[in-house]
Amino acid sequence: MPNDAPPPIHSTKDALDALAGILGGALPGSIAAADDPAAALLSDPDVASAVSGRLRGSGSGAGNDSLCRWLYDAFRSNVPELQLAVLRFVPTLAGVYLCRAVSRKPLAGFEAVFLVLYAHAAAQRGAGEAETVSLPNLANPSPYHDAKVPPKAKPAELDVAVLSPPLEPHGTVRATRRARIVGAVLQLYHGKLAHMPLSSKMDFCEFCVAWAGTHSKLDGADKQRLPPARDAAGGGAEKWRRVPLPWELFQPVLQIVAHCLLGPTGSDELKAQAARAAECLYWRATETVDARAVLATRSLVRLSQMVEEPIPEPSFSGAIENMAELEAMRANILNSKN
Repeated sequence: MPNDAPPPIHSTKDALDALAGILGGALPGSIAAADDPAAALLSDPDVASAVSGRLRGSGSGAGNDSLCRWLYDAFRSNVPELQLAVLRFVPTLAGVYLCRAVSRKPLAGFEAVFLVLYAHAAAQRGAGEAETVSLPNLANPSPYHDAKVPPKAKPAELDVAVLSPPLEPHGTVRATRRARIVGAVLQLYHGKLAHMPLSSKMDFCEFCVAWAGTHSKLDGADKQRLPPARDAAGGGAEKWRRVPLPWELFQPVLQIVAHCLLGPTGSDELKAQAARAAECLYWRATETVDARAVLATRSLVRLSQMVEEPIPEPSFSGAIENMAELEAMRANILNSKN
């Protein structure tokens, strides 16, 4: 980031004052009056709309972008609530950045934010530590059945699958590292997804449709995938475009979409948008013929169809009638004995 930037942020008050200056007006009074202003900042729809609009602007993401500087400093403040407020805008940051990166525009502001988020994700995981999961080895006898063949003295070891390779330190974003860095940031966002407001998840699902570059059966013939960004200078609208989706980027994208679809949310709108994103990602996976992506997205699409089908409520009327008959038979038996 440029050296002539404002002083770094050390507290929530510093962050609110700096953001108000960037947006060109005072923040809503409800934020300053809240018991936890940073948490109020995370969930305030007006501020979120203003920040997202600035990030989608045609001139955003440059090295001298004051909003990117604010996101950078706010996350480095190490205030957990402010870090959540920054993560809230990861969908918009990733969406705009990936769509513009293919055109090779200078996006040093966006890249600085991604690098500080990536460094935090790498520090959380540990140096050289891969994210793994242990899978049961079918060569071991089941504890619930008697083995026909006596087990070996030493049981077979568990199979270990690598979900994410170690995060190596990076000081710059190159084309060969872009998917790895953005994917790690999306995994960081996924870890805090339960704290994110609904609008942030909706933004992510919208950009997934644009990234996939394919149509869903839920789309109309002329339905626009994502509202384009309007040039502040009065120019034409910017179109969000299809982007490369290697597995290291596709995997965290699918994890977030799955959480939006199957997670504990009461929003039918979010579930519908996540189902649309899952279907678009499925058709994209079939085009690239990536077996892992095809299997994962097809399973998610089937789950989305199961979610849409209403589950019938169980009926206890028959059981009640049977109980009444049993009680009558019991009474007759007792009377006959007497």
